[in-house]
Amino acid sequence: MGMIVSLLVLSALIFFHELGHYMAARLMGVYVEVFSIGFGKKIASFKKFGTEWRIAIIPLGGYVKMKGQSDADPGQVSLDDDSYNTKTPLQRIFILLAGPFANFILAFVLYFIIALGGPNILSPVIGKVVKDSPAFIAGLESNDTVRSINGVSISTWKEMAQMISASQDSLNLEIQRAGFIEYKTLTPKVTETKNMFNEIIQKKMIGIGSAGVFHTLELSVSETFSYASEQTIFASTMIFTSLQKLIMGDVPAKELGGVISIVKITADATDVGWMSVLFFAALISVNLGVLNLLPIPALDGGHIMFNLYEMITKKMPSEKVLINLTIAGWVILFSLMGLGLFNDITRLMG
Repeated sequence: MGMIVSLLVLSALIFFHELGHYMAARLMGVYVEVFSIGFGKKIASFKKFGTEWRIAIIPLGGYVKMKGQSDADPGQVSLDDDSYNTKTPLQRIFILLAGPFANFILAFVLYFIIALGGPNILSPVIGKVVKDSPAFIAGLESNDTVRSINGVSISTWKEMAQMISASQDSLNLEIQRAGFIEYKTLTPKVTETKNMFNEIIQKKMIGIGSAGVFHTLELSVSETFSYASEQTIFASTMIFTSLQKLIMGDVPAKELGGVISIVKITADATDVGWMSVLFFAALISVNLGVLNLLPIPALDGGHIMFNLYEMITKKMPSEKVLINLTIAGWVILFSLMGLGLFNDITRLMG
């Protein structure tokens, strides 16, 4: 069941990405010959609105084949009015951006649905207290609930961690313990820890761990929109930062995951519940949007780069340059996919 849900989620995300290209192309007057979910031999198809809609045998991507545009033959040109080639560079960039934009919009919608359903969030309940830490010295104990810091009400673990990290002086904590309220004063200590990218950083901490207690967020209509916006921006920023750190070598290449990781995590999320599936689907949708904006000729970002070049120089790159760069783009893309697949198999084998 988990495998089926994984493939359905991936296919849906790919569909919305390609739908963005399709709608933008039609809006610009470009004839779309093929809309395909998957690559390789088609296993089902039908024709509607003048376009052949396909499902292909390899469900690891998709494409929209526009008149006069082909990654397999970058030199292909059509001078008809409904051709991709006869549109201005700005119109082509609009078509290219529509795919990633559709993924960001879809992620926002998914996060919005999650917010309506009441997302679970980590409560500020203390689990482990590190010996001789500021929390230990102040007398904090396991199962204490932090209600406020310096008079500011605290409802989530994230809020508490942010206030501790940003503190400039001592903190006054209001604690609930066994039904009673107590007050503690402590000063956070700069401590060596690891961030989400597994990098060693210096951060102000008080020496506590979470008890793993969750509660449901009850959000108003405005808070629901804010939650969806914040989550979409956070996911986008996190993925951009991850890519930057991967390119700079701050994050090792072995951390890169492939399609097996996506399928496995989606399958695991299925076992937890529909909320987890939606959350992971939103993250993957943002991932697709960001990755397709990379300036690799085989991706949307690469084509945008060619069109920006044409806008600036008032001439198109030569056919030879287009072919060579497209081949290089496919080599880079397949290399990254191969590395992700290798890492996935290595993890599965322990």
